[in-house]
Amino acid sequence: MAKKQESAEESVDGPFYLEKVLIPEESEDGFEYEEIIEEEESVTEGEETLEAAVKAAVKGRAEEFQRDIEPPNTAKQPLNHIPEVVDDFLRNFLVKMGMSRTLDCFQTEWFEMLHKGKLKTDEVGFIPDVYTHNQLLDNELKNVQRERDSYKHAAFQAGETIIKLQKERDFHRLQHKRVVQEKNRMVEDIKRLKKHYASYEPALRQLNEKYQTALRQKMLVSIERDRVFSQVQNIDSNQRHTHSSPGTRSRITESQKGQEKAQRSPERKSRPGDGVASEDPYKNTTSKHPKDSEFPSNTRINPFLPQIKALSAQSPKVSSFSLTKSLNAHTMAVSCLALHPRKLVIASASDDHLWRLWGMPEGEMIMTGEGHTDWLSSCSFHPSGGCLATTSGDTTVKIWDFAKGRCVLTLEGHMHATWGCCFHTCGDFVASCSMDNTAKVWDLNSERCRYTLRGHVDSVNSITFLSFSNILLSSSADKTLSLWDARTGLCAQTFYGHQHSCNSAAFNALGDTIASCDSCGVVKLWDVRNVSAMVTLDTGPQPSNQVAFSPNGQMLAVASNDGSVKLVEVASLHLSSLSGHNDAVQSVIFDHKGEYLLSAASDGAICIWS
Repeated sequence: MAKKQESAEESVDGPFYLEKVLIPEESEDGFEYEEIIEEEESVTEGEETLEAAVKAAVKGRAEEFQRDIEPPNTAKQPLNHIPEVVDDFLRNFLVKMGMSRTLDCFQTEWFEMLHKGKLKTDEVGFIPDVYTHNQLLDNELKNVQRERDSYKHAAFQAGETIIKLQKERDFHRLQHKRVVQEKNRMVEDIKRLKKHYASYEPALRQLNEKYQTALRQKMLVSIERDRVFSQVQNIDSNQRHTHSSPGTRSRITESQKGQEKAQRSPERKSRPGDGVASEDPYKNTTSKHPKDSEFPSNTRINPFLPQIKALSAQSPKVSSFSLTKSLNAHTMAVSCLALHPRKLVIASASDDHLWRLWGMPEGEMIMTGEGHTDWLSSCSFHPSGGCLATTSGDTTVKIWDFAKGRCVLTLEGHMHATWGCCFHTCGDFVASCSMDNTAKVWDLNSERCRYTLRGHVDSVNSITFLSFSNILLSSSADKTLSLWDARTGLCAQTFYGHQHSCNSAAFNALGDTIASCDSCGVVKLWDVRNVSAMVTLDTGPQPSNQVAFSPNGQMLAVASNDGSVKLVEVASLHLSSLSGHNDAVQSVIFDHKGEYLLSAASDGAICIWS
């Protein structure tokens, strides 16, 4: 192996030659060589002692030092190339070829002949320079061939790389052309859309002018209607006064009767169900239907006031609420919760087109209803507890009878999705609100729309009746709250103050305070008597979806879009949060005594807090 490695090294670095150099007495280079005579001390055998050896060593060191300090001869004579002898050439050749046994035989026989004197050194010539030169050229040729192969391999790899880069260049060029074509097409589309939009501007201006004209006409009609109402009331009061005085009954002339008839005739021309009030603002005589229900008087007293006052004496702390149970109620978001008027039963409405009844606080499911063709937005119990009203994205309001286990009435009339509903305390009427900017009052006996409440200029997001009254409260995306008289369909009062869309509004148990929330998380408390905001509380920046008062009115729950329930102590305005949902909280309600708080969220869960 060592010999093979030596041969490989020679093939790389070139051949090595063992030359025998003979220096004749008359050298051709003209340099005079001096013969060095070694002076040896004759030390007889047996006389060699340690002292003599030390002296001889010291003398030898002194001579060497003397030779070192002498200045060398710096003249360099050119050396002529001496050709390689035959035996060295053969040895190098055999070593190069790896013929070790042949080399051993050759050296053995060569040195035997040289020792016996059979080999004449004078007859052994030198190898001509041409052979040596050929061998050098052969080594150089092999080196060049190796370099050529390496260059060829590198060139092949470079060619493959060039082909790959050319393909990538072509691909990117095609992509660039496609992007340029798409950009040009989009530029053309934008130009066409700009022209199309510009063509709409005159029509929009014209429609805006018509809208402003219609608003002015509506205002004039409202003023004229109010004037006619005042005249009718005056005539009615005069008539009652005349009937109360028997001696003056004959004083009413025919001209007065004709004037009264003329003043009442415009009101009789109104169509049924168009939301316009009747001739008597407190009597529903506009195209009277035989099955129409009568609104109860507005002077009834809430029979639950003693209970409310008793609950007001209790002051539960916000910190006392903790998560008791969590129900996986629906497979999709739960949009609304409603509490049974007498039992601890809640109804849930969900985006999965289903509504369900749950027994609390155990959380067992009692009933499931299916019939809407789109998501459910809200639900409300009938005051008797035997029916449920639901609203949906399919624009309808459905009434469900628990005893029959099915839908018994479908109310259609809204143009867009319905957002909320609420029963009147008497149970004969249900109000609904919609994305079509209106709210409607439905008569369940005649199964028709009694009034359409028009006044909001954006989606009406919530609606609720004040308990034991004919007053309706609505909240709208136009940033306002409105109070309506359900007997006439007229707006009694509007609350301004929110800077963003109002999502929900609710009365407290006494009916003297309103709570509202908007899409920026701002909660306001309003004084109904003074029609002004008492408190403004920021629970944002996430939207607030619903508000609900506790039964005693001392606590306010807010469903927040950040997945928490905000609790506000009305007296101190202390704000705290209850965390338990994994998504936006959509609805919150208290139970009848305020011991439990229930929340529903977009994660499909209902949480029970106690």
